[in-house]
Amino acid sequence: MSPSPYLLARDLDKVYGDRRVLDSVSLTASPGQRLGLVGENGVGKSTLLKLLAGVEEPDAGEILRPPDCGFLAQELPYGLAQTVGQVVDSALAEIREAEKQLEGLSTRLDDPAALAEYGEVLEWAQAHDIWDADRRAALVIEGLGLAGVDYGRALGSLSGGQRSRLGLAALLIRQPQALLLDEPTNHLDDEAMAFLESQLTRLPGVVVVASHDRVFLDAVCTAIVDLDPARGGITLYGGAYTDYLDAKRAERARWEQQYETEQGELKRLKHSVEVTARGVAHNRPPRDNDKMGYDFFGGRVQKQISRRVRNAQLRLDELTRMQVRKPPAPLRFAAALTAEPPEDELALSMRQVRVAGRLAIGQLDIVTGERLMVCGSNGAGKSTLLHVLAGRLTPDGGQVHRARGVRVGLLEQDVEFTEPATTPRSLYSGLVPLVELGLVAPKDLDRPVGQLSVGQRRRLALAILIGQPPDVLLLDEPTNHLSLSLVEELEDALRSAPGAVVIASHDRWLRRTWHGAELVLKGGQVA
Repeated sequence: MSPSPYLLARDLDKVYGDRRVLDSVSLTASPGQRLGLVGENGVGKSTLLKLLAGVEEPDAGEILRPPDCGFLAQELPYGLAQTVGQVVDSALAEIREAEKQLEGLSTRLDDPAALAEYGEVLEWAQAHDIWDADRRAALVIEGLGLAGVDYGRALGSLSGGQRSRLGLAALLIRQPQALLLDEPTNHLDDEAMAFLESQLTRLPGVVVVASHDRVFLDAVCTAIVDLDPARGGITLYGGAYTDYLDAKRAERARWEQQYETEQGELKRLKHSVEVTARGVAHNRPPRDNDKMGYDFFGGRVQKQISRRVRNAQLRLDELTRMQVRKPPAPLRFAAALTAEPPEDELALSMRQVRVAGRLAIGQLDIVTGERLMVCGSNGAGKSTLLHVLAGRLTPDGGQVHRARGVRVGLLEQDVEFTEPATTPRSLYSGLVPLVELGLVAPKDLDRPVGQLSVGQRRRLALAILIGQPPDVLLLDEPTNHLSLSLVEELEDALRSAPGAVVIASHDRWLRRTWHGAELVLKGGQVA
């Protein structure tokens, strides 16, 4: 297919082993459009982005993409031995080459072929704003919080968050005609997210993004593509995320109503075919001397019955063939996050705790039933604090006290299972049946964890954690990689959990609706 500024996908299928991830998926995005991909974990958001980017090939269907397409995967394509400067230079390489081409061609503009080539290169240069590239590179590096990183540092010496932001910076510097982003707000603080939003809304090309960040989707997207099952397959909703929520609720209500109406009609038609259409009151015995009339009218009635039965059967066959399928039950979070602790007792306390170069907390007390939000930029010490509270990290100095009998559970940011062939069913040993928690779909109970998506593995880790609910629950970025519908369920559960809950989060939507205490860290200390 020929190059185009549009991004088109037609009837895409993708199968991994015996699992069909995408089934006849189509979408269209034109320059200036910014599409947000949403849907349940494992529904195929990352897979669709890989197909659109050309990283993987569909099993069926076709894709038309711009010749210049940038893709931010959850795992970056750079080697750990490469330096920061090399990544930035790589992002500027096409721009440098275009500058050289324009300079060389400008001396041969009397040649028609050179003039035509000059026009093509100039058009590309203008679309990529190459004359502002160096300033843009510096602005992007600073805006994503990387200004203090030495260009000579190897990527292997950077944190995972720094590497992720560097990969994003390289794409923003390039300004490709189509930008495909898989969870770009992971590892971004508030300032960096606001910067990214401003950059994306100014891009002239196509943007397709999968993100769990509801504020980000609301600020950036011009339309939302919902990959969850719907009446007509995947659904495009115009507007931002808030508009999508309203439209999605209305669409779900219409779907449920249509299903109930059709099922009622199917039941009536079946009854009509089997009983009603045959129940015409001609079954009386003939009266004396009325045999001829009875035969005449009886035959006419039989024809009427046949017509009724036939019409009812035709309508029944048509409706059976065309009926909408039953709306799938939404995945519901159906468990208590914590155990029921004694009231108003001190569960955890810290005094003069120090972790060299990472954390310095003079005093922190966590009472049973408390809600505490830990905020701060990347590197502020949020994860370190949670690991110390959980007993996963021994501080260099100070004391951490846990009340007798208090059980502490921690959901870490990065979930890893050492045995990828094990299944959720074999890993789980909770008090409540795993499927009843609403975190792992029945079809995934016996799938190897190595085949689960990042979000599905994180939900499994949460299920294992709350299968025997702790007294104090520590959550490090709990909304990362969770589907947006499940995030709202989790937030409701957090409000009603009887035990203590401590959350470290960048989630602006969650923080806007937070009603508990807040602890702001800066440089490992209470700000």
